[in-house]
Amino acid sequence: MRNKLFLLSMTLLLTSFLVEAQSQRGVRIGYIDMEYILESVPEYQESLLQLEGKVQRWRKDIENQQKEIDQMKLNFSNEKVLLTKELIEEREEDIKIKEDALFKYQQDRFGPNGDLMIQKRQLVQPVQDQVFNAVQEIAGNKQYDFIFDKSADVVMLYAAQRNDISDQVIRMIVRSAKRTQAESKQDKKDIETRDGLSDEQDKVLNEREQAIESKKNEREALLEERRKVRDSIRAAKQAEFELRRQRILEERNNPNSGSNEGGDGKSQNIPNEGETGNKSGVGEGETKTTREAIIIERKRVQDSIKNAKKIELELKRTKIIEERQRKQDSIRGTRQNNTAPPINAGEGDNNEGGI
Repeated sequence: MRNKLFLLSMTLLLTSFLVEAQSQRGVRIGYIDMEYILESVPEYQESLLQLEGKVQRWRKDIENQQKEIDQMKLNFSNEKVLLTKELIEEREEDIKIKEDALFKYQQDRFGPNGDLMIQKRQLVQPVQDQVFNAVQEIAGNKQYDFIFDKSADVVMLYAAQRNDISDQVIRMIVRSAKRTQAESKQDKKDIETRDGLSDEQDKVLNEREQAIESKKNEREALLEERRKVRDSIRAAKQAEFELRRQRILEERNNPNSGSNEGGDGKSQNIPNEGETGNKSGVGEGETKTTREAIIIERKRVQDSIKNAKKIELELKRTKIIEERQRKQDSIRGTRQNNTAPPINAGEGDNNEGGI
């Protein structure tokens, strides 16, 4: 409690000092949100997912070892009355060894100095270095006197959004990563051009690129859905063809009883009335069941074709609406964003094209 009061009093004292200094000498203060920055760095998130997979395997190992110990205890409890004193001591020692090994494994994985804490620090350290370098550069370019970490232990009672430079830090980290991955001269030139833009221009350009990427993903999803509809219609027609073929084959293999009349005049054994009735009943039952199955399957195929055509019609309607909206957005963007830097012509043509 005393530590918290001391920390709060020091924070208030520092804040009052900074406010007074700012009013007298124009001190600039900014802050970052480290947790927000970490969530926005793709490389860190991918490494965190890999670490989470390791953690799940470690937890599974601990669970299996605990089940083994529980089973050993259960067996020992059931057999204890039949064991000698030496065997009892031996079994208890085995259980104790297993429990000690499990405790050591838990500490090695999840303890204060375990693998989890070590690997987390190893994951965070490169990002922290990048953030530190970006903060140093931003503070030097924009003449910030103090930059705090909002997610740190410093108690921040209020922070204006205009003083948050987290997005600027993220953009610098992303640019640095792209600069490292750039292979062609054109890519490097584009990155240098982006480096010379102001924050507002870069923000507008990012929003436009995100909008283009979003529309591109929507088109790809639309094409994929249309392909599925075509495949569904093709499969339904194929199924209907197979049913029609099967019905024709069944009609050939099971002709009407009248087609067997006549013959070559030779005497044939005439079955009695009971046998004829039984065979006729069985044949009619099988034929009726087959016809019902064919009718049901045909109805299912027709419904599938109907639904597929309905989906295709909805997709066409959606495409027309999106095309109209895209044209309106393009006209509105041209009117409002004349001051924004243009995107490469090749990129715009490729992304704005039709399906």
